[in-house]
Amino acid sequence: MAEKLSVAAVQAAIRQAGESWQAGNTSMSELPREAQLKRLGVELPTGLTTEEAELQIRASRAAVRATQLVGAPAAFDWRNVNGQNFVTGVKDQGGCGSCVAFGTAAVVETTLRAQRGDPNLAIDLSEAQLFYCHARSQGRNCGNGWFPDQAFEFFKNQGVADEACYPYTSGDQDCSNLCSDWQNRAIKITGYHSFGSVADIKEWLSTRGPVTGCFYVFDDFFSYRSGVYRHVTGELAGGHCVVIIGYDDAESCWICKNSWGEGWGDNGFFRIGYGECEIETWLGPLAVDGILETGWLSNKTVAGLWTINEDRNAWVYLNEGVGWRRIAFDNDNIFVDQLTQLATAKAANRPVSVYQNNGVITQVYVL
Repeated sequence: MAEKLSVAAVQAAIRQAGESWQAGNTSMSELPREAQLKRLGVELPTGLTTEEAELQIRASRAAVRATQLVGAPAAFDWRNVNGQNFVTGVKDQGGCGSCVAFGTAAVVETTLRAQRGDPNLAIDLSEAQLFYCHARSQGRNCGNGWFPDQAFEFFKNQGVADEACYPYTSGDQDCSNLCSDWQNRAIKITGYHSFGSVADIKEWLSTRGPVTGCFYVFDDFFSYRSGVYRHVTGELAGGHCVVIIGYDDAESCWICKNSWGEGWGDNGFFRIGYGECEIETWLGPLAVDGILETGWLSNKTVAGLWTINEDRNAWVYLNEGVGWRRIAFDNDNIFVDQLTQLATAKAANRPVSVYQNNGVITQVYVL
């Protein structure tokens, strides 16, 4: 194993390379190198060396700089959308290679807030269930990490419950702490996708939500404090997954949220240059198409109703950041009763509370 890289050596390399990002003592730089490696969590391509990774980075830097980055605002940050912050808080994965669970859960959390148009929506998903239950079922653990496409597959097919259902603690577990009613509390996604270009990533970020970002981590990254990170020194340490929450063309960088706690970087966030460490090209990035929601929506007003010449196919549009929702279609009596209540509420301009199961309204109460 390579020796730990000192902060002073990183600072000297930054000056020599003519870069401007700041390195210093962080919660990660203080750890032994073996402990630093445990905070990663994406397996690198087999046999990849430091030299080969650096060659790839140089090619990616040149390719991205040659790309016309058009079709989106010059800068965007989900922490400041017209003065509102849609990004959930920074967490700490601890000494476990569970970064994929944290990165993908964070994408879903902020995407749901964006989908609802509610920056204060209480949403905190269980990384423990995602990693210690779902990833574990595929033979993944704190030592070998995971992959974001597999995490999103579980989000789509089985769902992930809230943090209180299975609170996260660092260290391999057997899923026995998962709450018994997790399926009634699970959030599912409709699907996910990758991108064809950097411009497409920026367009999605500025209109729909955040994306995952997986990249090569070198030893100098552990000492990052602020500025736009660009690799300058150190050995290849491993792969890591974070959530990209924005970008800035003036600084040619992505804005990201990490899962190493607030004692690392810029209170847990960082900026990384376009084309740096394969963040645009390795394992993604990936975005969530949409989120199926389960739970109560209280005190909403009915803006519209829609139906078509098909059995039990009717939809309601709810205000206050909800949008279109389908009315339960598995029983004639329930379908007609709910449709009647919603029509009555709309005509009388009375609010309703509804229960939705994966985005389908199954109960209606007119207030």
